[in-house]
Amino acid sequence: MADGLYLVVGLGNPGPKYEATRHNIGHMVLDVLAGRAGVKFSAHKSQAVVAEARMGMLPGGAPGPRVILAKPTTFMNTSGGPVANLAKYFGVEPDHVIVVHDELDISFGDIKTKIGGGEGGHNGLRDITKALSTKDYVRVRAGIGRPPGRMEVVDFVLKPFSSTEVKELPFLLDDAADCAELIVTQGLNAAQSKYHTK
Repeated sequence: MADGLYLVVGLGNPGPKYEATRHNIGHMVLDVLAGRAGVKFSAHKSQAVVAEARMGMLPGGAPGPRVILAKPTTFMNTSGGPVANLAKYFGVEPDHVIVVHDELDISFGDIKTKIGGGEGGHNGLRDITKALSTKDYVRVRAGIGRPPGRMEVVDFVLKPFSSTEVKELPFLLDDAADCAELIVTQGLNAAQSKYHTK
């Protein structure tokens, strides 16, 4: 493994049509992380835009580990190729790959994290699992809740946030970014202790 390097990936769909939709929360969180680190994304041959940064602070005040921040430029359902190619290119093992994504099974505003397990019908995760040949990568799950009434899931995730949610969205993005930083600087258990007991 490349000296503890992490690959932090935010899932979403490309283009302005999808920018503000629920399915693009991964992209939004990566923008927050890049902003905090003062870095800008640039195109990479792996069908993604990437930025290299130090993330967070280690206990004691030293700069956090090196990370590659990445947003695939493919559509959600074909996220696996870019993630696997980036992991190979930078020499990052799956347990140091952190994928930030929207999660229907968690209430809006809540964050949970895990390594491995099922994909819960999330096609982006399913494609990443297939491309990495393992489920054992870390997920930061940003809750968007379930669709109201009889709305189809596909319609719900491709719609913008409601006016009420838009007011709360910055807090959710900050929490998800904080969670990713905590995983990198203090480990998965520390992040789970903080975000699973809220």
